[in-house]
Amino acid sequence: MGKTAEAIGEGVSIAAAAARLAVRNRILVETIAHGETFEYGPFEQFARATLLALADEQDAAADLARRQRKKAWGKFSDPDGTHDYRDRDTRNLRRRRRQYEGVAKRLREVAEDPESVRDLVERARDAAWGDVESNLQRRLKVEAMRPDLDPDYETMRTARMQALRLVDLPRLSAHRRARRREDDPS
Repeated sequence: MGKTAEAIGEGVSIAAAAARLAVRNRILVETIAHGETFEYGPFEQFARATLLALADEQDAAADLARRQRKKAWGKFSDPDGTHDYRDRDTRNLRRRRRQYEGVAKRLREVAEDPESVRDLVERARDAAWGDVESNLQRRLKVEAMRPDLDPDYETMRTARMQALRLVDLPRLSAHRRARRREDDPS
């Protein structure tokens, strides 16, 4: 496998991870924040659109590399900066353009393959479930913490008691006074 094929493979892997992350986030927002039921159809459409948008980005990058190569052709002076290309950079810019085009082509192929799109959505759903599961476990650990299982219990006890005296009890007292005024409007 040549350098271009390797770079295309890496680019596709990175783009697929980005698409999976976008789909995972969409699943979390739609199912948790909006209370929707998980159904493959809408998420497959979103995954396909995400892959095609990533392919469009790769095409734009290929077009930029092509323009930069054309502009660099025949320039032999010293560059003024990082993206001020010269004739000696044209080979690298041509390779880069091919890589971008290869990634875009492969992403479009994935977007058109229903099985690949379904797989992407399933992996995104699994990742979303993993996030939910770890959040629940973390919250349950904190909420279910018992003093005998907390190694910092004694150390933090003084701070908790001070917070109770200085924050919680005055807040409770103010709340009770407000309730009494509401109940007794005279």
